[in-house]
Amino acid sequence: MQGGGALGAFQAGVYEAMHDAGIEPDWVVGTSIGAINGAIIAGNAPQDRLPRLREFWTRAAAGAAPYSHLKAFAMGNLFADLGTVSFGVPGFFAPNPGSWFGNHTPLGVTGASFYTTAPLRSTLLELVDTDRIGAGDVRLTVGAVSVRSGRMRYFDSRDERVSVEHVMASGALPPAFPAIVIDGEPYWDGGIHSNTPIEIVMDDSERRDSLVFAAQLWQLHGDDPQTIEEVMSRRKDIQFSSRADSQIARQQQIHRLRHVVRELGRLLPDKLKADAAIRKLVAHGCGTVIHLLPLRAPPLDGEDHRKDIDFTPEGIHARWEAGRAFARDRIEAAPWQKDCDPAMGVIVHQ
Repeated sequence: MQGGGALGAFQAGVYEAMHDAGIEPDWVVGTSIGAINGAIIAGNAPQDRLPRLREFWTRAAAGAAPYSHLKAFAMGNLFADLGTVSFGVPGFFAPNPGSWFGNHTPLGVTGASFYTTAPLRSTLLELVDTDRIGAGDVRLTVGAVSVRSGRMRYFDSRDERVSVEHVMASGALPPAFPAIVIDGEPYWDGGIHSNTPIEIVMDDSERRDSLVFAAQLWQLHGDDPQTIEEVMSRRKDIQFSSRADSQIARQQQIHRLRHVVRELGRLLPDKLKADAAIRKLVAHGCGTVIHLLPLRAPPLDGEDHRKDIDFTPEGIHARWEAGRAFARDRIEAAPWQKDCDPAMGVIVHQ
């Protein structure tokens, strides 16, 4: 699940469609808002996941709700966006008074931001059972980038305890939100490095046949922008789509080679197969097949480059319903059950 602020309501709708179809994830991977949605899913029992997601998004929409009646005058989103910028989002973030002294005021790496995410910490502690994460039901992986090294790091509940701080680090988008320090190292939002955390799934050391629902929030393809407003919106879409297509193409090549290595290994005579060095080389091969189902949020009428801060109840409802309807239709079509070439390794069902 990608990062994208208010656009993340689409991911909640995707999960609802999966839940309704009796599909519960074995593994949730997220960046930024995707990490928050993912933590709520992984940190609750199946029957509690949707109520907790709805609670989070209802709180987020509460700050923009008073402006909804102005939509008839084409001013609702403008005032709602201004309200978000000025006052923050309930249960998510609030203005940081320290930033009012100017951009050159030394506030420290955990204070140099326009907002504080202390409300998010309280919300996550209330809505997420961190003891459940990593208990074996659902694996959770969240991506963040080291402020010092600039390198991406994935915190994985299979290998370590994933806490509220790890989730907050994944969503610490600068300069809006402050860095989160984990084991003495400050981290920012993983989306500034790679907003599509799909490579971590396909590079996993436990290779196995998989069906991957990729809930993507930004438009990779688009028309020629005609206005500065459209240019700003298109730039944001390209920036945060984050090389998804090139990552998938690379993984298709890698998995194809793994299949080739496996087949070559089968052709070797038994004497060579018994050699330890050759067994080590052949181990790089595998016959697993990954079915990838991209679920890209559709653009809504009237949205602009501020769409990721559109926390109006109408905007959240529309994106949630879009995710639910889109995923429901794709699940009913079940393209992964149709005949395919297993030698492909990674099969993308556009």
